[in-house]
Amino acid sequence: MDGTQRKDIQLDALVEIVEKQHQGTGELTQGLVKRILTKSKFHPHGIKVMLDTGEVGRVKNIIDEDIFD
Repeated sequence: MDGTQRKDIQLDALVEIVEKQHQGTGELTQGLVKRILTKSKFHPHGIKVMLDTGEVGRVKNIIDEDIFD
């Protein structure tokens, strides 16, 4: 699932983000959502979040943890 809809992103969800400095390469960082920073319901490039590690970026993928159970 992509991260363009704010309603799809929950706190503590496992996501992949692209940080601003990695937008050119598309390098993804995986982590748990600590804060949702985008206020609007939709953003075409992904909802901006802060991970529990402090990294900030736009959500590219929401990882379905159910597939690992």
